[in-house]
Formats: sequence, structure tokens, C-alpha cells
Amino acid sequence: MVVQADLAETPKQDIDDQNLTQGWKAQLHLGFIRSGTRTLLTDRRHKGPLTVQRPFYPEGGICHVYILHPPGGIVGGDQLNIDVHAATKTAALITTPAAGKFYRSTDKQAHQSVSIKIEQDAALEWLPQETIIYEGARLQSHVNIELATDARFIGWEIIALGRPAADEGFECGEALLNWRIFRNEKPIYLETMRLDAKAFTARWGLNGRSTCGTLFAYSASTANLQTVRDLIGDQPGRGVTLIDDLLICRASGNTTEPVRNFFESVRAVLRNDIVQHENYTPRIWAT
Repeated sequence: MVVQADLAETPKQDIDDQNLTQGWKAQLHLGFIRSGTRTLLTDRRHKGPLTVQRPFYPEGGICHVYILHPPGGIVGGDQLNIDVHAATKTAALITTPAAGKFYRSTDKQAHQSVSIKIEQDAALEWLPQETIIYEGARLQSHVNIELATDARFIGWEIIALGRPAADEGFECGEALLNWRIFRNEKPIYLETMRLDAKAFTARWGLNGRSTCGTLFAYSASTANLQTVRDLIGDQPGRGVTLIDDLLICRASGNTTEPVRNFFESVRAVLRNDIVQHENYTPRIWAT
């Protein structure tokens, strides 16, 4: 997933020209602490074109933060690093104001790294809007989640390859996606996914579907698993499993909207149990 502001798309020729440069290097650190009944963003540091809007509180004490990437897209050579620390008893939701975009690259890879640490009795939701990977893009993404035993987490990643609306498929390019989830410094889930032209068309891959996504919820129960199974019913391109206390939900489709809507529905039925808050949809998603 990538984070950015909703800016006009950059022409492809301009993107290719930008690939001749070194690329943007950006870092963002967010630290949350509990103060009374409210979670505060007390540690906010950034370097380069990566920042956040002012935190706000549409749900009372839960801190909502929007991450912004002003350049409007990621190109080969760019490096983005995001680090989040949720201290004990904090509650925060992090999202983005628009879809992210990885543009085509002639040779260089773009890199994005996200590290999230959630302490005891803290709840964090990592809910970026979808990432659009243009044909010819080359990227590597790492997401590392560190959970305390009593931490609570909902997070997702929604990937769109090419632009079906513009009759663009994914005949070239590559996305290497890595998720690492730890509990008390011990790995509970490790995944590496490679999406390229072959995976895009193969029956064992996306079978021509342009969008895929994964949702994680911790700590979940067998009752939560059954709830999601009931929600799925006989819908194609949907699946869910439970590994110990980690619920993993998958979805694929021909466009981002049905995958996104499905994940929002899953979050709606799980949120009260997982992060112990009533369902609330960030307003920015409707704009």
C-alpha cells in the first residue's frame, strides 16, 4: 500500500524523465500515547515529502490520522519509510485521503516500508485506501507488525494492477509484497507475494482479475471466523481463515470497488470485538 494526496496524475513521459533522477526519500514517524480518555499524537517527525494532517477525533478519544504524500505518486528510485508506535491503552486509526499510485519505471525499483508496533491493551487500525500499480511499475513493499499479547489490530492491503477502465492490463512490471506479523517478538505470520504479468493471467494467480486484497484482524476468535464465513456465503473470490488468534481474509475482483466494499463490511462486523469500538466509517472515504 502506498499513501499520497489526491493530486492530478503525472503524464507517463514525465514519470520516465523523473526516473533519471535519484528519487524521493521520505520518512515519517508517528507516536501515540494515552492522556486521560484521549489518545494523543505526541511524536510526529517527518523527513522529505511524507506527512500527516492534524489529528482529529470524530469518535471521542480515538485519534484519527490521515497520511499524505504530496508528490502525488511513487516512481522508480523513491523510498518511503513509515514507523508507527502505539503505546499502552492507546486507540488510533490511520488511513489515507486517496488511492496510492506506483507509476511505471524503466529500470529502478520503488521501495516502501511500514513498521507498526502496538503495545499492551492498545488498538490500532491501518486502513490505507487502495494502491494502483501501473503497468510497467516495479516496486517492493514491506509491512512489519509487532503485537503485544493483548494488542488489537485491524489492517488491510488492497492492490489494483493496471487500469481496466483505461483498457490497461499488466503485461509487464512487478510487485513484491511482504507481510511480517510478530507477537511478543515471535513470528505468527510471514508472507511474500510476487505479482507480475504471469501471476496476473494465470489460473493459480489472479486469473485476469485486476484487484486483490488481504485483511488481517487480531486477536480474533472462532466466532469471528464464523461471522465472516456467514458474510461471505457463496460469493466467489472471497475467503477467510484463522491461524491461532490471527484472522486472515482474502478477496479478488475485476475492480477495486467490490473488494473495498467487502473489506469494509468485514471490518463493520468485526470492529466491536477486535478493537472494542462501534463501527465507524471515516468520512474521507466518501469524498
